[in-house]
Amino acid sequence: MELFAVDEQTCTQDGICAKVCPVGVIEFKKGECPKPAIDAEELCIRCGHCVAVCPSGSLSHSAMSVEDCTSVEDGLRISPAATEQFLRSRRSIRAYKDKKVSRDELQKLIGIARYAPSGHNSQGAKWLVLGNRDELRRLSAIVVDWMRWVIINMPEMAAFMHLQRTVERWQDGENIILRNAPAVIVAHAPKDDRLAPSTCTIALSYLELAAAGRGLGTCWAGYFNAAASTFPPMVEALGLPEGHQSFGAMMVGYPAYIYRRLPERNIPEITWRLARISHEH
Repeated sequence: MELFAVDEQTCTQDGICAKVCPVGVIEFKKGECPKPAIDAEELCIRCGHCVAVCPSGSLSHSAMSVEDCTSVEDGLRISPAATEQFLRSRRSIRAYKDKKVSRDELQKLIGIARYAPSGHNSQGAKWLVLGNRDELRRLSAIVVDWMRWVIINMPEMAAFMHLQRTVERWQDGENIILRNAPAVIVAHAPKDDRLAPSTCTIALSYLELAAAGRGLGTCWAGYFNAAASTFPPMVEALGLPEGHQSFGAMMVGYPAYIYRRLPERNIPEITWRLARISHEH
């Protein structure tokens, strides 16, 4: 088939697909069915907006047929109040049950994270899932070695990050690096990919929220990712594909405790530049 096909029998010729196309490769004239522009094959980013928005389900894309795209269920939409509570109740979990997270469950989280926005629909995030406790302990020890290096070579940064105290807590037997989480998910991509930092960060944010909705807890592994990004022994130990870099890491596990209230946050500082509302008739 061409880039996309339109069922002329059911198409309502409303032109909505052309209006939402991010790159403008759908041509539409009133009274006619939409058709691909001359350069559509080259410029289309395969985002699926055209398939998703068509009210009559008349448009199928060569990369995704309308039958392959799950319909939105109105019964699953969440209210504004439920949305607010869900987002405000998300906590960074630093105490986990001694319980493994199954491969299927981790696969589900990554499967949801792949729907996160990415520049030009690049979908550039790749994934490394770590779930062997011995390996996680070994990688944590390398992170502590990185901290010791920073303390010696970058003392101001070390002081700002309180790394000396963190190293001491590690030496006292406290797993301050990965908090005994049973799994860590690393989002990585080619280091020269300009979209990679935002792509991986947003994808991990999706994963974090998906985890909360499935009874799992997460915490951004900041120390881990800092070492993974800059410390040669850690880079070697992770063994990412040649030219790739870690752009974020997330601890995942079952929370040991239940949080029952919504802590407050600072009042946002906002600069408003809105159109003036006219009260004239």
